[in-house]
Amino acid sequence: MTYFVWIAGLILALAWASRIVDAALGMPSVADVSRPEWDCNPVLTSGNPRVSIIVPARNEEESVEQCLRSLLSLDYDNYEVIAVNDRSTDRTGEIMERVMHDFHFSQQKREVGHSMSTSPELRIIQHSELPAGWLGKTHAMWTAAKTASGAWLLFTDADVLFKPDSVRRALAYAEHEHADHVVLFPRMIMKRPGEYMMIAFFQSMFMFGHRPWKVADPSTDDHMGVGAFNLVRRRVYEAVGTYRALRMEVLDDMKLGKVVKNAGFAQRNVFGGDLISIRWAHGAFGVVNNLTKNFFAVLSFQSWRTVISAFGLAFLNYGPFLGLWLAHGWARAPYGIALVSMLLIYIGISWRSAVPAYYFLLHPVSTTLFIYTLLRSMILTLWNDGIVWRGTKYPLEELRRGLV
Repeated sequence: MTYFVWIAGLILALAWASRIVDAALGMPSVADVSRPEWDCNPVLTSGNPRVSIIVPARNEEESVEQCLRSLLSLDYDNYEVIAVNDRSTDRTGEIMERVMHDFHFSQQKREVGHSMSTSPELRIIQHSELPAGWLGKTHAMWTAAKTASGAWLLFTDADVLFKPDSVRRALAYAEHEHADHVVLFPRMIMKRPGEYMMIAFFQSMFMFGHRPWKVADPSTDDHMGVGAFNLVRRRVYEAVGTYRALRMEVLDDMKLGKVVKNAGFAQRNVFGGDLISIRWAHGAFGVVNNLTKNFFAVLSFQSWRTVISAFGLAFLNYGPFLGLWLAHGWARAPYGIALVSMLLIYIGISWRSAVPAYYFLLHPVSTTLFIYTLLRSMILTLWNDGIVWRGTKYPLEELRRGLV
């Protein structure tokens, strides 16, 4: 038993300490485009490249207006916004049309007496049906991209808020770094303790699976994609097969990053302060509900991988707390190292987000909820023989066939 305690403690100490060291050395290399040096326009001899911003939405009546109005207020001078109403059963489509009408009317008034205008364009696409073999969101983005005129495509979500200089800064960085795909991390708007707790845990675990500081390294498999801000060159998007290649991918944002990286194109992820922001969930169980759709897909809809992952999460996250309590003497040392490393990760997260480091103390609680979410995702998907997402059921067999 003593040997087991020592071996388990050493494994945990090595896992957590190596990750904090790796992060401490690597994270400074991840750029922050909210810094003053990126407050500029893209430097191109042919002028600013055109950007097509694509916003898919299904039943987003609470947020879509704010999103579109923030996009129409960008300080970039060469872009269009294409919003897609994906079979909404609420007022989403009506709100989109009203925003477009109000915007065009205000532009007409503003242009009176002016010979030139650099205002953006806003177009609305209304979907009433979904073809077989597609997810609603991927079909909406694919449809919009076919009509887009930009050299760059920016895929975002209908609940994201943009500051005026967000796209300009990100594009200036992309052109300067000769990047083909840029992911801008959003600021998470959190209002309840459960949201702070769950999002902090998610961010700490995210670093184990996707190291942001390794994404720019072409020799690694680390890749990135975020639904709030996936900026990709149009020629690269077409080279990797467009969203047709990802038509049944639940994790379409991450998988776009994967196919771009695997194809050998230059990928970057950046911080941006509050350049873009999103209220991802309402309360702890809002996070649970949002992730229930995704977690079984993360593990390729394989039950054995899901069960093993649940045990792995339990060992990695409960182990340091239990070991420090149950072990004796020097056997507590490696568990203490693991806990200190975990705390340092929370401190690092607090520097980049609004999550106070003391949420580290609730780490066992969030671990329990995440394991519950993982198993819930598997059980519901198997029970329903598929995923029910925004009122549409996608059969499990089709989802498995569509995995990238």
